[in-house]
Amino acid sequence: MSKVKFIDLFAGLGGIRLGFEKAFKDLGFETECVMTSEIKPYAIETLTKNFSHDYFVGDIFNVENEQIPDFDFLLGGFPCQPFSAGGKREGFVDTRGTLFFEIERILEEKKPYGFILENVEGLVKHDLENKEDKIGRTLSTILDKLKNELGYKVSWKVLDSIEFGLPQSRKRIFIVGTKDEKANLTFFDKEFNALNTILENGLETIKSDFTEKLFNHFEMEDLYGKSIKDKRGGDNNIHSWDIGIKGEVSDEQIILLNKLFKERRKKHWAEKIGIDWMDGMALTLKQISTFHKNDKLKVALDDLVKKGYLRFEHPKKLVREITENGVRKYRTYDETKPKGYNIVTGKLSFEINKILDPNDIAPTLVATDVSRLAVPDNGGLRRLTIREGLRLFGYPEWYEIPVKETEAFDLLGNTVAVPVVEHVARQLAEIYQYNVNVVSIEKSVVKI
Repeated sequence: MSKVKFIDLFAGLGGIRLGFEKAFKDLGFETECVMTSEIKPYAIETLTKNFSHDYFVGDIFNVENEQIPDFDFLLGGFPCQPFSAGGKREGFVDTRGTLFFEIERILEEKKPYGFILENVEGLVKHDLENKEDKIGRTLSTILDKLKNELGYKVSWKVLDSIEFGLPQSRKRIFIVGTKDEKANLTFFDKEFNALNTILENGLETIKSDFTEKLFNHFEMEDLYGKSIKDKRGGDNNIHSWDIGIKGEVSDEQIILLNKLFKERRKKHWAEKIGIDWMDGMALTLKQISTFHKNDKLKVALDDLVKKGYLRFEHPKKLVREITENGVRKYRTYDETKPKGYNIVTGKLSFEINKILDPNDIAPTLVATDVSRLAVPDNGGLRRLTIREGLRLFGYPEWYEIPVKETEAFDLLGNTVAVPVVEHVARQLAEIYQYNVNVVSIEKSVVKI
């Protein structure tokens, strides 16, 4: 069979390439990556470590059509961007100036056999025109360009990595097309695995004041699946006061904090205070006393202020300011109103913000949070390793990320699930194989 050539745009860790190459090689095709585009230096270092590259380019915006070799398939996990609505009919919008436009102009110029595009699930309803619409204007525009202007047979589907044996739920949209027929992306052979199938064992655990406080208040099994943050979260959330991170508090104070945590969000307080409702308002001693009876309520509240669990502050008013760009809205303290007590909000910089349950699955890995996920090991807690991160996305064991941990987790937080790509690519490979054989037979008949 002839060699299948492809280009890999916005390559990241090369996950789309890995799935594509395996699917085609399983059907007997030899593959060749004739161009890779990536701009992050540490992604380029990782790609160079794991793949051979005959032609590496940087920003695809700066690559002219004539600099791109001929190829059969375009691969690209492109970022989602809003499109301009200027001057277009029927609700379709202009893609110029966006990264999708670069894909569009390459497909138009090079006319490859097919493509695989990947994006976040949110692309489906991005820029929704009407609430009842099934897809937004952004996806409508992309499909219109690919089908009606470029002439491809296009299909798309949101696929979840959890159904492919990976212990992580990661939903992504795949948009694929060929010159001959639409691919059926439906997946039937669903397989589910728990986190413990990819975990390493016997590694060094975190020993700190934070973990000591955690284990002073909870048994290991009671921590499974818990988030640690001073925000909403229901029964699966541990607050800073639950583990005495800023100082030990009494059971009575914990009850008080939990009540205040919920009450300060109720809309009727805004009316009583005389401000526009906001999600979390400072309540006065008198107001708090209506839902928490205690003879020493002020003493308990002031102690929580001293320790840093509460702030004593004026409520905030909503200010509407007319500017050259329209109306600007912001909140500022209203010093005409009496001061009250409020939870110190914001995501606190805990060493750990979630403890994963080894018998369950991991949450969708996000670059900003992945370094603060913890797993049980060796009688304690430790952070996820880079190897475990790679396994959560189905990368092979030979794959290495030779950069510092923060950069590695940034790349992992933005990568694809390789087995999902392999499934998608297999559908294209089968279409390609069938049509290559048909063309080959037709040529043989002509010769005879």
